[in-house]
Amino acid sequence: MPIKRISSGGVYEQKIGYCRAVVAGNTVYVAGTVAQGAEISADVREQCKSALSCIENALKEAGSGFADVVRVNYYLPNGDDFQECWDILAATFGENPPAATMIECALIDPKYKIEIEVTAYKGE
Repeated sequence: MPIKRISSGGVYEQKIGYCRAVVAGNTVYVAGTVAQGAEISADVREQCKSALSCIENALKEAGSGFADVVRVNYYLPNGDDFQECWDILAATFGENPPAATMIECALIDPKYKIEIEVTAYKGE
């Protein structure tokens, strides 16, 4: 079964040596994703939306979507910021909520307030 690698062109992908997502069989693994773009908002809600947009694009390219996400990990330097994103996340996953974990930890750059990583089922 072939493995497909998906790049989003993110600034760290080439520097660190990883890709945004990997499709292996019926599973899509999306790397931890932070806000994207030339200007990164300091607002955790805007960063959350930006990261989800990048994840959505990777899932689409993999033949999957948010309804197929079975696992999500959230990483935040300040756990108190997480609640500000709950309505965005609930709307994103809707009727298909995945298993989830939130971890408070440092991220690759202090400007980032949230990083999101997902695993999805691709289907046949």
